[in-house]
Amino acid sequence: MTDPRIRYLQTPDGVNIAYTTMGEGPALIMGPAAPFCHLEAEWWVPTLRRWHERLAEKMRLVRYDPRGCGLSDRDVGVITLETRVKDLEAVIDHLGLDRVAVNGYGVSGPVAITYAVQHPDRVSHLILWDSYVRASDLLGFPQLQGLTALMNSDWELFTETVASVFFGWSAGDPAREFAKYLRECVTAEEARSILGGPSWIDVDVTAILDKVEAPTLVVRSRAATFPGVEAARSLASAIPDASLTTLDGVWLTSEEITDAASSAVLGFLGVDEGDELKMDDARSGAFRTILFTDVEGSTALTDRLGDTKARDLLREHERITREALKAHGGSEVKTMGDGFMASFS
Repeated sequence: MTDPRIRYLQTPDGVNIAYTTMGEGPALIMGPAAPFCHLEAEWWVPTLRRWHERLAEKMRLVRYDPRGCGLSDRDVGVITLETRVKDLEAVIDHLGLDRVAVNGYGVSGPVAITYAVQHPDRVSHLILWDSYVRASDLLGFPQLQGLTALMNSDWELFTETVASVFFGWSAGDPAREFAKYLRECVTAEEARSILGGPSWIDVDVTAILDKVEAPTLVVRSRAATFPGVEAARSLASAIPDASLTTLDGVWLTSEEITDAASSAVLGFLGVDEGDELKMDDARSGAFRTILFTDVEGSTALTDRLGDTKARDLLREHERITREALKAHGGSEVKTMGDGFMASFS
């Protein structure tokens, strides 16, 4: 696939926003991990490129850089949750998207939630990836406090540490290479302004979670330090009928993790091999159920029983799950470590 063509639009308050589209079909818009996003530079991260290509095989994939980072205007004054929502709204309006699935990763999760509540008729599905309800829940993490101090003292070391601790790249060359990408996204001064400002510190969408109408999938990366399992559970439990799934790894650091992530997203959206997401079916009442299972505490289980007995137990778990799927008309889509992804028509 050739490099996506980067275009620009202007928000109602005069900010130039870079965006790009790939593929055909129903629209899926990717909420960026601001301030660490850059439409051009991320295309040369192999796993990110694979992630986007896999999704664009089935969808019209829309990506954009929000104000303050990447290829969009950077000198834009104070950035808030409201201005982030304006950026998302401007992209969707500019492309004339009547119905769109919204994927919110990390800091863009509250943005996606806010937009979905404000425009329930336009959001077909909501995916919240390693996101959270309010930033104040995360500020007490010692690791985050250490990263903040490092950001203020050594920008290069900070980006290498973020690449390793936050995004899960192995220390050494992999972390250093991804750190170069992070430094393309934003300068040290810009990052300090954004991460120390209201677009991060003051975010709290607790009051509107019960107003989300779109089918919602909450995704937790198993090995991620932030935002943690409790934040994911709180998010999933507060949104009506939301489902929670856990994927291996921290982020898209390998082809295996990338493929599992794209399968989870496309499965939730109802996109099977040779099929397309049918927005009209969703509106008329037809639906598909996607089931994600996960064995809680599997690491502790292995420690307690030992590798051999734990594997035997998990094989029995797989047998029981497959029998249950068969008995209830379910189809196994994928096994993911100690969990299953299945669909029901």
